[in-house]
Amino acid sequence: MRVLIAGHSLGEMGGVQRYERDLALWLLRRGHSPVVYGTELGVAARELTRLTIPVTDDLRTIAAPIDVIHGDSPVETMAALLHFPDTPALFVCHGWGHVARTTPHFPRVIRYVAVDDTCADRLLLREGVAPEKVSVLLNGVDIDAFRQRAPLPPRPRRAVVFGNLAHELTFVPVLRNACRQMSIELDVVSASAGTAVPDPESILGQYDIAFAKAKCAIEAMACGLAVILCGDSGIGGMVRSADLDQLWRLNFGIRTLRKPLTEETILAELALYDPDDARAVSDRIRATAPTEALHQSLLALYETVIEEYARVRTEGDRLAENRAAAMFLHDLSVRDRYREVRLWKLAKAAQRFLEMPVVGRVASPLFRLLIGRR
Repeated sequence: MRVLIAGHSLGEMGGVQRYERDLALWLLRRGHSPVVYGTELGVAARELTRLTIPVTDDLRTIAAPIDVIHGDSPVETMAALLHFPDTPALFVCHGWGHVARTTPHFPRVIRYVAVDDTCADRLLLREGVAPEKVSVLLNGVDIDAFRQRAPLPPRPRRAVVFGNLAHELTFVPVLRNACRQMSIELDVVSASAGTAVPDPESILGQYDIAFAKAKCAIEAMACGLAVILCGDSGIGGMVRSADLDQLWRLNFGIRTLRKPLTEETILAELALYDPDDARAVSDRIRATAPTEALHQSLLALYETVIEEYARVRTEGDRLAENRAAAMFLHDLSVRDRYREVRLWKLAKAAQRFLEMPVVGRVASPLFRLLIGRR
């Protein structure tokens, strides 16, 4: 089976990029032919190429027929659907998002996958996808790559902030201050901070605690770290074995980050450090969340998509597809206007900040440097 994985950025190696890499490698090793399409090629693209997985940022380079499209990003998925007019697709929703109607509604998108219950609610209750088309396939982890570290020490010594949005201008300083009070050394592994690594599995075992969410949290748990769910929207607390099933249904993501991100809440969670319970969490993750089950389920869905499309396809679908593409472009325009409004508000706030008598004299030269003005 030749599978086109339509992602977005293949620049930094984030959670979705590792999802795509693991899937493509699994397909390749089982005799299938994956190809990954993305509009920005970088670290992730080089890693895929090293694994002999074809990568392209131009669909015109793909001369062979595609059996099924696996969509991870709306625009790239729609581009692939229009470029390959006789190929059916499956679309995976990876996040809640702030703007609705960005999921591709298209006759040849036969099935939709949500990575957790939050994403399922988005598809069903915000995007209007029919329930019979939606499957929930929880994220997994490559347990062969993310090996379990030695048992944790009685007291934590080293912690890591693991996630590409973490940097000193977001929530890292409050984490650093809290860790300092507990005599815990804190590192940051993040693309935003310029400290990302292409193979986090090679370094996670050096740490006792991880501040992470979503797929990063799952990978840290698989390695045996005590994990405190954390992101720019808040803190979810220490993952305990008693709460594991409920948290996993939420992908250890946005719905779990309910507490304010303050030094007090962080210190309270650090005080819950329990090496034995963290080991129990790790053992269960490794037993129940290997990517093998996820990939088998995706392959079965690919086969269902191909078979169902062969039964229902008609020449009359072209008009429906044209109208669906037009509506997608309309919704994309609405989303872009929403972003423009946010950028305008940010620019106005920055202008007011720079007009402050003392701050402006210091910040203006730095601001111009950051945006490339001389």
